[in-house]
Amino acid sequence: MDYQKDIIDSNVAQQQAISRTFTSRVMTYMAAAIAISGVVAYIFGTDIGLLSYMVDFETGSLKTLAWVAMFAPFGLVLLMSAGINKMSATTMLIVFVAFSVLMGISLSTIFLIYSLGSIYLTFFVTSITFGIMAVVGYYTQTDLTKFGGILRMVLIGLIVAMVVNMFMGSATMDYVISMIGVLLFTGLTAYDMQKIRLMGTQIEAGTQTESKMALMGALTLYLDFINLFLFLLRFLGNRN
Repeated sequence: MDYQKDIIDSNVAQQQAISRTFTSRVMTYMAAAIAISGVVAYIFGTDIGLLSYMVDFETGSLKTLAWVAMFAPFGLVLLMSAGINKMSATTMLIVFVAFSVLMGISLSTIFLIYSLGSIYLTFFVTSITFGIMAVVGYYTQTDLTKFGGILRMVLIGLIVAMVVNMFMGSATMDYVISMIGVLLFTGLTAYDMQKIRLMGTQIEAGTQTESKMALMGALTLYLDFINLFLFLLRFLGNRN
C-alpha cells in the first residue's frame, strides 16, 4: 500500500511540476507580448510624427493605418485560433509577435486622450490586480469552470452594450459598462489562469502541441490584461 501511495504521490508531483513549467512558459510569452505592445505604444504615442500617420490632427479623424491597427489584431486572433492544428509553433509565435506589435500601434492613441502619469498609474494598478487574480486562479481549490458560462454571457452582453452606447453616447451607460468590464476581466483572469494550470497537467511536455497551447494561453491572458487596463483607464485616466 505504501509503495502504491508513493507511486501516486510521485505521479502527482510530476504532473504539478509539468504544470508549473507550462504555466511559467505561458506567463513568459504573455509578459513579452505586453512588453512589446507597451514599447510600441509608447514610441508611437509620444511621437507626433508617427501619430500623424494614424490621426488627421486637422479633422480629428483616424487614418487608414489606425483602422488597420485596430481591426487586424482581431483577424490574427482568429487566425491563431482557427489554424492551431495547421500552423507550426514557430509560425504561431511569429503571428503572436505581429499581433503584439499591431496592438501596440492601436493602443498608442490613448496617449492623445490621457495624461502620461495616469497611463503609468493605471498600468501599475492593472499589473497588481492581474497578478493577484492570477495567483488566486492558480492556487484556489474552488472549481471556477462552473462560472465559465456566466462569464461568457456577461462578455457578450458587455459587447452588445458597448455597440449600443456607441450610438447613444450615454455617460451613465459608459460608466456602468466600464464598471462591469473591470469586474468581468478581473474574474476572467482567475478563471483563465485555472484553466491554464489544468491544461498544463494534460499536455505532453516538449511537444509542438505544448508550445502552441502555451501561445494560446498567453494570448488569452494578454487579452484579459489589456481589457482590464482599458476599462480601468476609464476610471483612473486623467484626460488631456
